[in-house]
Amino acid sequence: MASLLDHALTLLDRARLAQGAFAHDASGLHLLRHAQETPQTGTVYRPLLCLVLQGAKTVGAGTRNLTVAQGQSLIVSHALPVVSRITKATPDAPYVALVMPLDLDVLRGLASAVPPVRASQSVDPFSIALCATDTDLEHALSRLIVQSEAEDTRRLLAPITRQELHARLLLGPHAEVLKRLLWHETTASRIFRATRDIQSDLSRPLVVSELAGRIGMSVSGFFEHFKAVTGTSPLQYQKDLRLLQARDALRGSNVKVSEIAYRVGYESPAQFSREYARKFGLPPRQDRGAMAAE
Repeated sequence: MASLLDHALTLLDRARLAQGAFAHDASGLHLLRHAQETPQTGTVYRPLLCLVLQGAKTVGAGTRNLTVAQGQSLIVSHALPVVSRITKATPDAPYVALVMPLDLDVLRGLASAVPPVRASQSVDPFSIALCATDTDLEHALSRLIVQSEAEDTRRLLAPITRQELHARLLLGPHAEVLKRLLWHETTASRIFRATRDIQSDLSRPLVVSELAGRIGMSVSGFFEHFKAVTGTSPLQYQKDLRLLQARDALRGSNVKVSEIAYRVGYESPAQFSREYARKFGLPPRQDRGAMAAE
């Protein structure tokens, strides 16, 4: 872990990023550094691997909450609206994390070489899995960073190492959550299709019975499994995604609040403002001003 932390800090220092997130294009990795604890923030996690190299953070989705500490890693298998907060960070020992987006096509291409997942009542279906970081995975990530430094190794070796990283995820402690997602007609794969359907048009009214029918599940079974996998109900999942999309629009444009509300599917700007304030602590106009002042 110390070697990977050194690599991450070197890249962050080279980018002159004392605080925040940095996309290292050469390797495809994302690095984060924070010198102090942070307030709770909302975002959408796409399928990813996250390793906490120093410090700690909490991650929550719906009714589920996890603490990820130094030396631990988590896999996110579905797109999830989450709230997170860095809980351990100081100027001398900042929070440092490494994130690798998952390529589901690469994982599917490798999945046929590993045994299919067997149904088990004891396996937690939640789509965020937490465990100690695998040493072989750390070594492969360090090699990917080194290989990304020079053009010849970046072109010839880095793609092989990226594939190795995905293969190790299917062989290591995170394997079960990914196998459940990748094998066709498992509950996890059906819920993945449902979340993708919801994401495809957030402004569209969500009819749970119709969505359940499209993925071949009863309404009661769909609701139960959707909450087990995502930590929340289908309607709340859509609402959280709408509000996070709205917040991004407020941050990145001068579009009127009412127009943003309509774009993300709200028929009433007043209802949008109430639900926005409930989630983020401030009504939209005030939050836009606070973000602009940061």
